[in-house]
Amino acid sequence: MNTACLSRRGFVRLGSAALLASPLLKFAPAAFANSPRPRSRKKDYPLARKFVKLPDGTRVPALGMGTGAAYRTPHAEVEEALRVGLSLGMRAIDTAENYGKGGDVERVVGRAITGQREQVYLITKVDPKNATSRQAIRHSCERSLRNLGTDYIDLYLLHWPVENLSLVVNEFEALKAEGLIRNWGVSNFYLGDMERLYAIPGGKHCAVNQVGYSLADRKIEAQGLVDWAAKRRLPLMAHSPLGRVGKLMQSPIMGEVAARHGVSTSAVAAAWTMRSGSVISIPGSPRVKYARENARAAELTLDAADLAKLDQAFPVRPLS
Repeated sequence: MNTACLSRRGFVRLGSAALLASPLLKFAPAAFANSPRPRSRKKDYPLARKFVKLPDGTRVPALGMGTGAAYRTPHAEVEEALRVGLSLGMRAIDTAENYGKGGDVERVVGRAITGQREQVYLITKVDPKNATSRQAIRHSCERSLRNLGTDYIDLYLLHWPVENLSLVVNEFEALKAEGLIRNWGVSNFYLGDMERLYAIPGGKHCAVNQVGYSLADRKIEAQGLVDWAAKRRLPLMAHSPLGRVGKLMQSPIMGEVAARHGVSTSAVAAAWTMRSGSVISIPGSPRVKYARENARAAELTLDAADLAKLDQAFPVRPLS
């Protein structure tokens, strides 16, 4: 049989003997040295305290680490911080192909998870400029697999909305069928974007919508996205849960709540985003100090009095 004519899906079906000669090995260095677990296997996440359930039943650690600002910190420090965060139970890591230059942040993440891949929920994203064709999406996925040093991605996201969502959904579904990704979702999709996604075939297979969400940015509540997602049992993932500026962390009310619980204001901010049980929070943790502070959010439950104070200080503001 001429293996050059086989599709990648065909290689997966052939079995381990044919896979040894497959071009897939070129983009997944560890890919068949240690065979991937079955997609249905329940993963274990050491020390993770809270979880969010995806539509297919997959349990995801509710508290993870974002790497969007990691390019501003020396890579060795980021790598150390990620390892410390993992040891403290922040077992979800979010990154993207366009963080840093040439996938360097993905490579930092890949080094940080070496030796513990099966205990990490790994998320990365395809840039819209690389989502213009099914082949381009596949190339981006393959490149991310190489950068991350893994043979599968737990959650693959479209970083921003694009015009041809059907094309993206179709290729994401193909990548999932082949085992290169285990679930797919979207990022920075607001209410109108999600309605457009759900209107196309396969759009409801979306597992997560990652959006900016914090006490300082409650736009998704004002526009109805939080309620819309809850009705459809679609989890949200909060990026920038600590806010984009220092004002939130310096708020006297935040300080009061943090002091009451003996944690940092960043832990309060992240815990607030997780309060419903259906939001995954990924605060930036580029340094060990921040990783340790943020990890406390997993053991913090804000009570009604805390939530009332925070809601009064940071109300939902009507959309202008």
